[in-house]
Amino acid sequence: MSQNAAGVGHATDVHFLRAVTDMAEHTNVVTGDAIYTDKGMKLVDKGTRVDSRLYDRLVMHKLRDPIDNSLVADSLVDIASLLALARQQCEQVDMLSRMVKSVGDVERLLAPLKGLLLPPAIAFKLTVMREQRSELFQHSLQMALVSIFLALKNGWTERECVPLTTAALLHDVGMLYMDPAWTDPEHRLSGEERKHLVAHSVTAMLVVRSTELYSRAVEIAVLEHHERMDGTGYPRGIKGDAISPMGQVLLLAEVVSAFFEKFTDMPGQRLSLMLRMNHKSYPSNLVHQILPLLYDEISPGQPLEPLQAEFSHSITALEAALGKWTELKRDFPVQWQQMPDAQAAALLDFSLAQLQKQLAEAGSHPSQQVHVLTYLKDDALGMSELTLVNREALWQLQTIMNDCLRRRPAPDHGGSMFDVAAVDWCEACAQLMPHAGAAEMHSGKQSLN
Repeated sequence: MSQNAAGVGHATDVHFLRAVTDMAEHTNVVTGDAIYTDKGMKLVDKGTRVDSRLYDRLVMHKLRDPIDNSLVADSLVDIASLLALARQQCEQVDMLSRMVKSVGDVERLLAPLKGLLLPPAIAFKLTVMREQRSELFQHSLQMALVSIFLALKNGWTERECVPLTTAALLHDVGMLYMDPAWTDPEHRLSGEERKHLVAHSVTAMLVVRSTELYSRAVEIAVLEHHERMDGTGYPRGIKGDAISPMGQVLLLAEVVSAFFEKFTDMPGQRLSLMLRMNHKSYPSNLVHQILPLLYDEISPGQPLEPLQAEFSHSITALEAALGKWTELKRDFPVQWQQMPDAQAAALLDFSLAQLQKQLAEAGSHPSQQVHVLTYLKDDALGMSELTLVNREALWQLQTIMNDCLRRRPAPDHGGSMFDVAAVDWCEACAQLMPHAGAAEMHSGKQSLN
């Protein structure tokens, strides 16, 4: 099967090729078969030792076959190595330890891993991920374990969990074809980069399909791991039962894993709060299995000063962001939401209205918190809870901004007054949240509204 048939275009192959040739600098990689261009010209002989110097020759051509079909590496990822790492994660990650206890023992949680099918091309990709993107590899295995937990607790059999585990382990394989710089928290994504990053689930699905080994259900679940039950996810924006059963497990497992990987400060309480504030976004039958494992992580005697400073900053940022959009809307004509060229701005307006409603219901709308520092001045627990609500609100604000930028027209297509206003709002928000970037797009926090 050609690279294009596998769903991975030449423009993104360069990043995977770079990862492969960089890996070859410290891992023995040789050509198991000769490498040919799509025109039939031999580029590299069988048995050639691969190194970074080969990158320039390979990247100049479209190849007849996917590069990983032609390569052999030492210490490929296999079932034994996956089980060893999974056992280590279950011992070291508190959330996984709680899951092991909940299902009975570690062997029950790990059993579906033993049924995985890892053809050479997939084992090679996972090896590249392990060697060059270790955090992504660790995340994929942890997400597989969370997925197994959710499925077992919801009555799935061990056999039914095997394809689910496959989908979870491979859900982010498309990230190998994206520029790794895009996941740097300090890197601010351009509109075009954002669209490419969002496409990683499509790329992953096509990579899975190219093996001609896994079921259609596995392909679809990989595609759906960033969808949301209320239709706010991507890439298709489907909702409810239109999302497959395996897709529903993956979309929740992605977020659960992300919280415990990205946050060292009260991840359980943050996750509990987020799931309760966004109950329409996630499958309730699965959320019900997670909530009992979360716990209050606020330490007695936590100093108030840092909390008060963070609380003041977050209120100021939320108030400024909401006020900026109100100000921009003053120039809009009456009934603007019904105008065809106002669709993106209307969605932004709706999302901000929903956020304000959530905050008001939680007693955390900026207008409700004018005097909060006065009446909570000696209450560390109350201040901590409100601070967490505001942290989540800022994350949701970032999500809304990401979604707005994702939908903006290409620069060469111009834009209506509504598009211009939406972009102006995003730019203003970016100044309020200077460190929010690509990492949050992919951490599971990108569709929480």
